[in-house]
Amino acid sequence: MVPGNKIEPLDLPVAAAPAGLAGRTSHRRGHTPAERLQHRLELANQWLILLGLLPLAVLAWRYAGRGLGPNPVETLAGATGQWALRLLWLTLAVTPLRQLTGWHWLVRLRRVPALFGFLYACLHALVYLLFDHEFELAGIWNDLRQRPFVLAGFASFLCLAPLAATSTDAMIKRLGGRKWRHLHRLAYVAAALAALHFLLLVKRDIGEPAVYILLLALLYGARLRKRAARPRLVLVAPPPEQRR
Repeated sequence: MVPGNKIEPLDLPVAAAPAGLAGRTSHRRGHTPAERLQHRLELANQWLILLGLLPLAVLAWRYAGRGLGPNPVETLAGATGQWALRLLWLTLAVTPLRQLTGWHWLVRLRRVPALFGFLYACLHALVYLLFDHEFELAGIWNDLRQRPFVLAGFASFLCLAPLAATSTDAMIKRLGGRKWRHLHRLAYVAAALAALHFLLLVKRDIGEPAVYILLLALLYGARLRKRAARPRLVLVAPPPEQRR
């Protein structure tokens, strides 16, 4: 859920090369550092797409071979929910990792795992709606009123939906960078609600949800610390000689 991955080289005037160097210049054309970085980012995003599809392919293979255990619905719901959490946490980790390492190109790799996280969240919700209630609105409404973990999960999904819808370059330009960044702070709200959903769901064995909650607290703490460390502009009155 970040701006596009295109990096435009600087538009600088190029002097004509001597005749003997024409072939050498044309051979080097298209291999600027910005273009090489752009090529590597495109390859990395392609690999991220393949990796994002891998858990889905494994689940489909197991489902086709009836290898999901005695309760296939529970297995599908658990696997899709866990991958949604993992990819959402991975997306949130990009900014602190970029600040820590200075690798600013990491933000160019954030969109793919973010969208795959939303995909697995959609599949998680679909498993619940289809297999638990067969899209019966009355049963879904009763769950929302009587089961807090369902309400927390539904609220988290509602927070993620506008983030996925505004992840394109066109929407970023339409909203403007500042509004877009403010909107995408909902990712932390969505993550907190998703962690609460997981915690309320497991009830007794809270070890795994506690790990997610701790990691989220560390990620958010790193973000707050970086924001507090930014230098603040102080308005100082100009000296008397400059006021004239």
